[in-house]
Amino acid sequence: MIIENRMFKLLLSVAISLLGILPLHAHHGDAGRYEDKIIEVSGTVVTLQFMNPHSRLILDVENTQGKIIRWHAEFGNPNRMNTEFGWTRDMLKPGDQITLLGRRLKSGAPYINLTERAQVKLSKSGQEIYRTSDFSE
Repeated sequence: MIIENRMFKLLLSVAISLLGILPLHAHHGDAGRYEDKIIEVSGTVVTLQFMNPHSRLILDVENTQGKIIRWHAEFGNPNRMNTEFGWTRDMLKPGDQITLLGRRLKSGAPYINLTERAQVKLSKSGQEIYRTSDFSE
């Protein structure tokens, strides 16, 4: 009886521990969050932030009235950006001119998704430095 009780407690603690890990593997979907249409945004890099769960690129974009709008672009996590696309923390530097193609938040906020159907090019040379496998022009 004592051994059965200990075994039960051990199995229960393992089960609880495993349940506690599950949220770490969960991920949110983007369904309905971004517009379906691909837009183009060109601007000046402020910073590239390699962080989990999503890396972020901050850039200043001049609108049609000449006002500077701060945009945020969301990428994959640092490990994916490095292994899949060859990016490092110093891939882009403040002052670099870039053009992004991706999907904007439906709310109209200056925020663009670059995790799918996306491309990044250097503005001056037009050199592509990032393209998701599902991107097509």
